[in-house]
Amino acid sequence: MRRTAVSIAAWLGTLVAVLVAALASSPARADDGDGWTHGYAAFGAPKYPPDFTHFEYVDPNAPKGGTLYLRNPDRRTSFDKFNPFTTRGNAPAGLSIFMFEPLAVMSGDEPQTMYGLLAQSMRVAPDRSSVTFRLHPQARFTNGDPVTAADVQHSFAMQSGPHAAPGLRAVLAVVERAAVLDERTIRFDLKERTADAVFTVGTLRVFSRKWGAQPDGTPRRFDEIVSEHPITSGPYTIARADGGRRIEFVRDPNYWARDLPVRRGFFNFDRVVYRYYRDAAIAREAFKAGEFDILREYSSRAWVRQHVGPKWDDGRIVKDPFETQVGQGMQSYQLNLRRPKFQDLRVRRALDLTYDFDTLNRLKAFRRVESVFSNSDFAAQGEPSAAERALLEPFRAELPPEVFGPAYRAPTTGGEPARLRANLLRARALLQEAGWTLAPDGKLRNAAGEAFVIEYLSPSEGARIPDWELNLKKLGIELKVRSVDFALYRRRLETFDFDMITIVESDFQLPNASDLVNSYGSKAADEPGSSNFRGVKSRAADALLQAMARATTLDELRTAARAFDRIVMWSAWQVPDLYAADEKASYWNRFGKPRVRPKYFTVESALSDNPAWAVTTWWVDDSLPGSRRK
Repeated sequence: MRRTAVSIAAWLGTLVAVLVAALASSPARADDGDGWTHGYAAFGAPKYPPDFTHFEYVDPNAPKGGTLYLRNPDRRTSFDKFNPFTTRGNAPAGLSIFMFEPLAVMSGDEPQTMYGLLAQSMRVAPDRSSVTFRLHPQARFTNGDPVTAADVQHSFAMQSGPHAAPGLRAVLAVVERAAVLDERTIRFDLKERTADAVFTVGTLRVFSRKWGAQPDGTPRRFDEIVSEHPITSGPYTIARADGGRRIEFVRDPNYWARDLPVRRGFFNFDRVVYRYYRDAAIAREAFKAGEFDILREYSSRAWVRQHVGPKWDDGRIVKDPFETQVGQGMQSYQLNLRRPKFQDLRVRRALDLTYDFDTLNRLKAFRRVESVFSNSDFAAQGEPSAAERALLEPFRAELPPEVFGPAYRAPTTGGEPARLRANLLRARALLQEAGWTLAPDGKLRNAAGEAFVIEYLSPSEGARIPDWELNLKKLGIELKVRSVDFALYRRRLETFDFDMITIVESDFQLPNASDLVNSYGSKAADEPGSSNFRGVKSRAADALLQAMARATTLDELRTAARAFDRIVMWSAWQVPDLYAADEKASYWNRFGKPRVRPKYFTVESALSDNPAWAVTTWWVDDSLPGSRRK
């Protein structure tokens, strides 16, 4: 304990830390009283008892072996660092799935419930003012060192410190401090006494203090840890990384948690290889040629027209929608309200009217977003309830009147030209009311003579939306598509240097107020690097997010979420796009799979705390037809 406090003092270089070090010779004892548990549920009790042997959605006897080949699962087309917690540069995919472990893991078949992993047990204060974790005595990093409370404290300090990504710092701001009680026990005192705050610390990724340490053992500045392979406790280590285009993970045969109930049946591949492709079209062809195993599809046109062929017909490739019960975060074209042209609600609603989703969705592969909380019971429905009105009423004067009426429903055309024309006429009237008129040159201009031009920033080629461009052009609005590489795209997002972007918000089991604060909170609007890309500043939204965070029952959370939903959707801070209650993917038919699918999962990515079910629980079965790649 003294050594830990001294190193912290050296790192912080403050008088307060020195005093803490001086007092460390009499360390506090962990409370061994009642309240320690193996799991924690936001509402109710965990499904699995203390003596459970494995999750239902795994096969505890799954064979080990073989290699899983994957592609880059998001917009990153290369990587140049191994630190996923900082802003500058791109880290490779797979680190948070295969290397960085949390104190507790989320269950895939019950809402918002976690079970101890690095933490053998946990204790949540009755008023949620703190949560204490007792580490598993067998927990080890891949270098053989035990995982200690000091490592957890160090991980928290680094991820919440000034050199971590702003979005991560904002999420961890719910914590007042992390206090080491003994070598295996750490307590997090919480600023926000909410279930979200408990889960935030429970899912904190942990790494060794030795990762990136200087020769004298003191921590290096966090954003200067770039090329060093992480020292973590996960089931895999990095075997090789080639030029930012390929990374290979190898399974650790001595993985400390392989027999724990929360890990039995997981991580069955000896090797996992990610290959990076610059373009989705190239990746599809590479998949058909057998270069990787699972192709998650985001294009409805490609899903219908390109996930077909002889290899699908003869069973070598399987096409599966992978339906889930995961709540779907909103995908939308987010408008930067910092731009004067988007500050008028009438303008934003006019843009919504010009977006003909029915025509764009001709193949009916997706659904239109009409809520922040699609595919869940937290989406606003009908007229607001009395409880919702009570939350909204104090802000009536500053909210659109529609918030107090029926839930938002997106404009529709049914694919009919006459209905589209009617929507465009309504949009033109709204724009005229807002001071935008059609000039003799055919361009829409304001009183100052400025043309209405929207730059749509995208990190990929071929991002044009021709039908929408044409509709906007009919009103005199020019939509320019600016395609840039991902590194520049990320920098421009961090500084809010854009007119419009496409963002997919996180999926969820229960709405997470902490995440939403980073995307909608007024404070985040002025913090470069936050996820409040739209620049939303709304007292009403802030208050509803606080109500969600304070909820002590599922009914309270549902009420606050539905009221918040009404504010976001009727304020038109975005043009809603699409969502799917599934994870459309094709895969080479060479895998054995557990008999039961979880309710909440992703197929291959780690964009949420839901289990990446396919890549962590499947196994190689050479008897299946997909083993024949040709």
